[in-house]
Amino acid sequence: MTIYTVQPGDSIDSVSNAYGVTADSTAYINQIPYPYRLAVGQALLLPTSEAIVPEKRSAYIGGYAYPFISRYVLDETLPYLSYLYVFSYGFTTEGELVPPRLDDTFMIEAAAQFTAEPVLTLTPFGADGKFNNNLISSVVNDPAARERLKDNIVFTIQEKGFYGVDIDFEYIKAEDRDAFTDFVRYITEAVHSSGYPVSVALAPKTSANQPGLLYEGKDYAALGEIADYVLLMTYEWGYKYGPPMAVAPINKVREVLDYAVSEISPYKIHLGIPNYGYDWTLPFIKGGRGAVTLGSVEAVQLAVENGAEILYDGTAMAPYFFYSKDGEDHEVWFEDVRSMRAKFELIREYGLRGAGYWTIMNLFRANWYLLSEYFEITVA
Repeated sequence: MTIYTVQPGDSIDSVSNAYGVTADSTAYINQIPYPYRLAVGQALLLPTSEAIVPEKRSAYIGGYAYPFISRYVLDETLPYLSYLYVFSYGFTTEGELVPPRLDDTFMIEAAAQFTAEPVLTLTPFGADGKFNNNLISSVVNDPAARERLKDNIVFTIQEKGFYGVDIDFEYIKAEDRDAFTDFVRYITEAVHSSGYPVSVALAPKTSANQPGLLYEGKDYAALGEIADYVLLMTYEWGYKYGPPMAVAPINKVREVLDYAVSEISPYKIHLGIPNYGYDWTLPFIKGGRGAVTLGSVEAVQLAVENGAEILYDGTAMAPYFFYSKDGEDHEVWFEDVRSMRAKFELIREYGLRGAGYWTIMNLFRANWYLLSEYFEITVA
């Protein structure tokens, strides 16, 4: 594979001819729709005979998905996954498990067809569909509710054919830090006794005592010791209600990794990778309307439609562009094969166990082709 950045005057035919590949393969891999227009600065993945890396290494790859995922997108993505994280199962203050609103059976069955393991993702969502730290407090500090939830998790894993459980709790109160750690240990022991693994999602900390509701409830060292592996949620620096910037700037991701590997074995760490970007309306106003979420392919088409040149930030190692429409200015940050390559290089550099994608709801075919150049996907 070769990554090529589109220059002024390029066409899909001229680029393909220059590299000895067919225009059809270029269009397919990069999901370029008819009439095959390109944006200046767009990164194309081309199927040449050159190797991007001299030797592949093995890696575990996971992807989160809701039960309303397109079956086509799911089938296109599963060959590149070790784990399919079904998002998500909630719970009540009494410890009753709350399944997704839509039936997830087809996801579990599809994963089995592609040798990817389906994983039950446990989240403390309240009635409003958002993370609820009061719900966390009520269960991790209530032995009876904790036991009931444990029994329900083990039963559901066995009944529905899940491979294990992923504990994705966010905004844990600082005073519940140790109780949450004990809760993870308790659930892990029960799930292990039935022969299944447990993973834990971790907020992107850069120090043990980092202040903030997102960070104070997570004990990296203790959770890393208990869990079979962890997912670093290394994204959302650029977020819906924040100022325009890269979702996962590499310089910031590296800071998290430097701390994480000082507390947790690298071979227990999965790097979180965003499969989305944001379109902000300018000027950014704090507390104003939020950015629009969009996929990588969608972002490129937006640039094409508005005649925007795609730029690349060498520090964040992420693409971005500006455009104007209906009297409003916009700034867009997203992911492309160049930014994905930077993340894959980090996995190799730090010797990590693998990666986890939030989310796989939008198909990004070039990413999966590039991933398969870097790694042999390990079957869980």
